[in-house]
Amino acid sequence: MADLKLSDADIAARLAALPEWKIDGKVISRRFSFSSFPEAIQFTNSVAEIAEERKHHPFIQIDFKHVTLKLTTWHAGGLTEEDFEEARAFDALYQS
Repeated sequence: MADLKLSDADIAARLAALPEWKIDGKVISRRFSFSSFPEAIQFTNSVAEIAEERKHHPFIQIDFKHVTLKLTTWHAGGLTEEDFEEARAFDALYQS
């Protein structure tokens, strides 16, 4: 079930498949870089659409041509499968 907090071993296994994502306590994050501010905003808007559809919202930090996304599942008290599914969705968006 996506709402169950993952064990440290499960988190490590999932992070191995997402090399650009880093863990910091109960949060995973990734910094995405773009060639312009409008591209960064376009990506952010697409992230928002995905998050709304999935009902799972990341922390979003915009810094000119960079967007940092942070994921966790507060009601589970840490990282869940939902966080990693969404990280994969954001990676796919970035690659498109």
